[in-house]
This record gives sequence, C-alpha cells and structure tokens, in this order.
Amino acid sequence: MPPERVVSAKEKQEDAKLDQTLRPRNLKDYVGQNKIKENLHIFMSAAKQRREPIEHVLLHGSPGLGKTTLAHIIAREMGVNIRVTSGPAIERAGDLGSILTNLEDHDIIFIDEIHRLNRTVEETLYPAMEEYVIDVILGKGLGARTMRLDLPKFTLIGATTQISKLSSPLRDRFGNTFRLEYYLDEDIEKIINRSAKILKIPIEGDATKAIAKRSRKTPRIANRLLKRVRDYAQMKNHGRITVESAEKALDLLGIDHYGLDNTDRLILETIIDKFSGGPVGLNTVAASTSEEMDTIVEVYEPFLLQIGFLARTPRGRVVTKHAYDHLGRKAPKNLQDKLI
Repeated sequence: MPPERVVSAKEKQEDAKLDQTLRPRNLKDYVGQNKIKENLHIFMSAAKQRREPIEHVLLHGSPGLGKTTLAHIIAREMGVNIRVTSGPAIERAGDLGSILTNLEDHDIIFIDEIHRLNRTVEETLYPAMEEYVIDVILGKGLGARTMRLDLPKFTLIGATTQISKLSSPLRDRFGNTFRLEYYLDEDIEKIINRSAKILKIPIEGDATKAIAKRSRKTPRIANRLLKRVRDYAQMKNHGRITVESAEKALDLLGIDHYGLDNTDRLILETIIDKFSGGPVGLNTVAASTSEEMDTIVEVYEPFLLQIGFLARTPRGRVVTKHAYDHLGRKAPKNLQDKLI
C-alpha cells in the first residue's frame, strides 16, 4: 500500500497524536453507531449495578471507524484501567500471562488485530476468558509441570478488521459482538465540526459538507482531510476554510467527490479500457495496475464495492454503471449480462 495514500483508513504514524487529541471521551460525545451505543449503555449500566465487569466485547469493521475509541470509552465509562496491546505483539503465552496477571479486578485488556494471535496464545486465552485462570508451564522436557494461576475478573475487548479470520472457539467466547458500520454523511459532518472546534479551525458549513463527501464515510479519513485542508487554507486563505479552499485543497490531493484517489480511478479505468469493463480476474487486474493482489482485495476493493462502483461475479470483477457515470464513460449495453 502506498504509504502516502491520504484516503487510506489504516492508522498512520502522523494520525496517532491527532487521534488522541480528537478522540471522544464518553458515549455522549461519540458520534454515530447509535445502536451500538445504546446496547453498550445498557450492558455497562447493568454491570455497574451488579458491581461486575462487563462481558467480553468483540468489535469488528473496517479500519478507521472507531473501534479503539470505543474501547477507551468503555474503560472510562466503567471507571477502570485499560491495557492496550495487539495480536502480533503477543508472541508467546508467557507474554499474555504477564499482561493478565498484572491486571486488577474489572480492568480491561484491549487487543487490536486479535485475529493475528498465534494459535498457542489463543488457546491460552480460552480458560482466561471463561474461568479467569491461566495455565503456566514450569520447567522443560520430562520434568515440566503445569501450574494454574487465578486471574482478576477482567474484560477482554478484541478488535478486528477481518472477523472471518477469527477462529470459532475464540469468537464464541465473546458475550457482546458489535459490527461498526460506515458513517452517514451527516454524522461525518458532526465529527468534522467537533474536530474543527477542538483544533480551533474556522470553517464554513458548506466546507464541512465538501470534506465529509470525500471522507469515504470514515472518521479517521475525515480528520486527516481536515488537517490537510487546514494547511492549505493557512497558506492560501488566511487560515479560514471556505468551500472554495476546501475543494481546491482536495482536488490538489487528487481526491474526487466520491472520495476516490488516483489509484482507485486507475483500477476502474484499467478494467474499462483494457478489459471492456470486465469480468476480469483479480490477478490480471493486479498485473495491469502494478499492484499486489492482497493490496487490491484488502485496501482498494472494500470501498469500491461498498459504494457500488465494482462488483464481484463468479467470472471476475466488473465495473458498474455508477462507476461509468462517475468517470464520464458510456456503459456498454450488455453490462447487466456481465453482472450475472
């Protein structure tokens, strides 16, 4: 994936400090995902009344939709500490044991990219989640023995962008599973206005709408675009973001009104121009655009599929009429037959 891709939903190093600054601290300030918020409020209120930890929570959905933010909000609303780690960072069962034994009652451990836990660590996690115990192996070889340690009653919050890669035994041990959806444009506008207020950026209402439309329905991208537009406005418009300065800045970045960047358009145009709009195999698309197949599947395709610009068929990828219209191309008369 190109490291400088502005509309990538994956967190970049430059986003870390900005995300911490703009991250809402409670459910009231968290915009969107209303059904999830309502359910979480009920579960957390009931758990606090019983003076118990909330059940284990699994959050899944595309990058940049607020899974990490929700985990921190749950910890703050429950009044407990949170320990943050990731699946790749826990290399051995001993690493997991060290983390769990240092928790206190009702504390939260947040494991990002939980689908990337190795199998040994995952199996160690099963009794920890169910019975709050962990088995530690002492010694090696024939003299090795197992010792069972009691753990504090903790809550595990797992986050994943690829729930299909999570094993069924692990998935079944979560009491609450929530899928974060892409945001409505009006919710993205609220997020941009809130972020602009925190960052003390003067911004007009129409400019907020212009940025929201190109944010791919993703808060992380919206905040990143706001920062880029702020830089442009600072140099070209005395720091005030108007709709004209916002659109000029976004055009300069190569981001169109649907949030597509140059590579998104290249993929669509390649399928149209070289393969008559499809159907065409993934490996052929990858070779023709000089992109890796995994990158196309994991980075570019999800949004193109979500907005209806690309379709997957048994015979390969097909560009839809919406994409033809957006690119100013004439759709073939047999397009509907290609989608079957």
